[in-house]
Amino acid sequence: MSANNGGASESGIGPTDLRRENGAAVFATTHWTVVLEAQGESPAAQDALEKLCRIYWRPVYSFIRRQGVGLEEAEDLTQGFFALLLKRRDLDAVRKEKGRLRSYLLTSVKHFLASEGRRAMAVKRGKGQRVVALDGLSANERSEIEPADSRSADRIYERRWALTLMEQVLRRLKDEYHTAGNAALFDWLKQLLPDEPGAPPRSEIAASLDMTENAVRQAFHRFRHRYQILLREEIGHTVAIASDIEDELRHLIAVLRA
Repeated sequence: MSANNGGASESGIGPTDLRRENGAAVFATTHWTVVLEAQGESPAAQDALEKLCRIYWRPVYSFIRRQGVGLEEAEDLTQGFFALLLKRRDLDAVRKEKGRLRSYLLTSVKHFLASEGRRAMAVKRGKGQRVVALDGLSANERSEIEPADSRSADRIYERRWALTLMEQVLRRLKDEYHTAGNAALFDWLKQLLPDEPGAPPRSEIAASLDMTENAVRQAFHRFRHRYQILLREEIGHTVAIASDIEDELRHLIAVLRA
């Protein structure tokens, strides 16, 4: 697993780790439900939508790049798309029972790119107010964020969505461990996640952290369990109803296996 900007591996956890544990996942009011349920101009809904845009701009940017758009224009178009989204909030088109942010953004950016008027506006708007910070992207990642193979723009979008979600989950987990003063433990346990090439033996981790191997196994069990909880929480932020969480998990697995 190669982490980008503190992100997760391509799958982050194995398919068997994505199964529901100990009953249904808790589904509280989340960013996307706040957006969908807001009536009129709601500061809370605006803040929630802006946060989602800041997290999930990479899939949109990747989709635009796959259309053959250059780096700078793709950034301008990405900015223009989110500027329009935040201004108009055309959310009535999203049925709440099927209101998944992943699908909504993909459909919206397709409509956006299909309009030449919006394309022209995007370039102009993008060079002005930067409504969503396209940060955390190195020069190398700007050119590598789009796969070099011949996958369709839709598949690239879906894969980047899955990777971004995993990266967000691992970033949250990292913050928790660092806040608790367990930064070194996080760095070691992260290497035990599936798909991590050359994962160190538990004996090496135990020696480095002055722990027993059994203690390392228990620590990793807690680490993985917390990862699973945060994964479902993060997915919950992008769907309208709780029953969609498990479907999104299955979709995420399928995308990363493809």
